[in-house]
Amino acid sequence: MQIGYALSSEEHRPLDLVANAQRAEAAGFDFLSISDHFHPWTDRQGQSPFVWSTIGGIATTTAKIELGTGVTCPLIRTHPAIIAQAAATAASMMPGRFYLGLGTGENLNEHILGDTWPSPSVRLEMLEEAIELIRRLWTGEEVSHRGRHYEVDRARIYTLPERPPPIMVAAGGTDAAELAGKVGDGLVSTSADPELVEQFEQAGGRGKPCYGMTHVCWAPDESAAVQTGFEWWPNSALPGQLNTELATPSYFEQATELVGEEHIPGSLVCGPNPKAHLEMIDEYEKAGFDHIFVHQVGPDQTGFLNFYETQVLPER
Repeated sequence: MQIGYALSSEEHRPLDLVANAQRAEAAGFDFLSISDHFHPWTDRQGQSPFVWSTIGGIATTTAKIELGTGVTCPLIRTHPAIIAQAAATAASMMPGRFYLGLGTGENLNEHILGDTWPSPSVRLEMLEEAIELIRRLWTGEEVSHRGRHYEVDRARIYTLPERPPPIMVAAGGTDAAELAGKVGDGLVSTSADPELVEQFEQAGGRGKPCYGMTHVCWAPDESAAVQTGFEWWPNSALPGQLNTELATPSYFEQATELVGEEHIPGSLVCGPNPKAHLEMIDEYEKAGFDHIFVHQVGPDQTGFLNFYETQVLPER
């Protein structure tokens, strides 16, 4: 199991994200994942820098650690041709250590240009077409495309890496897991669900990497961790499809008024007990995942990184 560190663009300024990436590399994490948002989930989180600028900073200040987007939506807010160019540049700056994570996104970020938020089935159609288009552009040939959802006119990407970066496809349900197996180089999921891994493998993903994401809040004691989790990441306790359907941070603020501190331990691993963190990692491994990236909620990234460096990573 490879263990990665999640860079939360929703909570940290870009130079802090770059510094945290350097510290995570020094601590011995295997890889990094960085979120790609236009808005944070809640106003309290307070940040949301442009991910591709931040990736440039990380590329020039780290040496060996892998980095991927966790995840980018190439459907509405940003055209897949632009994502193809951005990812090609990132991969050129980080030879052999950049991967592109793609998914169907959230209304929170994708409505900003006034576009209609499509149904889940349409978003999957759009993602499949976007991935096909991105791969074509990565050949370096001139591409013209008129598909069901996208049009490209005589586009050519000139700055390309020696090898195209792998595309990891996010899935929260079995239909998306099937698409990931069909067109992706790996799976990304925020749930330790063996059914998703099984569907991914049956659709063509057998032998490909499976990335899981989990949220934790380290603090010197469990009660402080629960309080910090409630303050900074109450959206983790929201049920169902709210995370993909709500349109603004203010809507998330309203929805999280229904969440209390008592809901946080069920959605985050809280506190300084390494056993709890290791059990969470084991849960993903038992479900079939071979990578996991861990998001530390709240401002204290240094305490978390020290804790994992000394008490969690050595046990793995």
